[in-house]
Amino acid sequence: MSLSVQKRAEYVATFRFIQVFLMETVARWLPQTAEMEVKVLFGRHVWELAQQADGLGKRVYELRAPLQFSLRPVEKYVEMLDEFARTEGTPQKLSSFYDVMLPGLAARYRNYLELTDRLLDEPTVRVVEKILGEFQKMMKESETLRTELPQLRLNDKNWPARLAKLESSEAVIVAHRPTTAVA
Repeated sequence: MSLSVQKRAEYVATFRFIQVFLMETVARWLPQTAEMEVKVLFGRHVWELAQQADGLGKRVYELRAPLQFSLRPVEKYVEMLDEFARTEGTPQKLSSFYDVMLPGLAARYRNYLELTDRLLDEPTVRVVEKILGEFQKMMKESETLRTELPQLRLNDKNWPARLAKLESSEAVIVAHRPTTAVA
């Protein structure tokens, strides 16, 4: 069984909401970040997150939703996003974003690719596959930076594990709306 156009639009709009949230959070972290190398990394990745959100926003319009429409995820997931946004300290921010949030969202994108009909939903598949490739690049760039500057490595491994557990605790994050008749 393939996802209806409405369900696909809801997934894409939810992904867009999360991408915009991540972009805005990392952008808020920029002025608070002392390390120039991290500022450069965050700045580049804010731009990439914005491009990804734009691609999702255009795709959601093609799926009969308003242009750049975002759908707020289920409340427990939003609570986890808020906790992520409150992260303090550069090593914690790097770990929460690159080791927890990006891999968690990537897993959700891969799950979507398993749910959808890759032929009927090829435009979304292309957008999502492009984002997955960019996530890999972003995570690799972060790991390279933390290898070059070991002081940016997080010593407390329990903290990201707790955030990762929160991130993965909600299997379904899309707040599906009642089905509407489509003309």
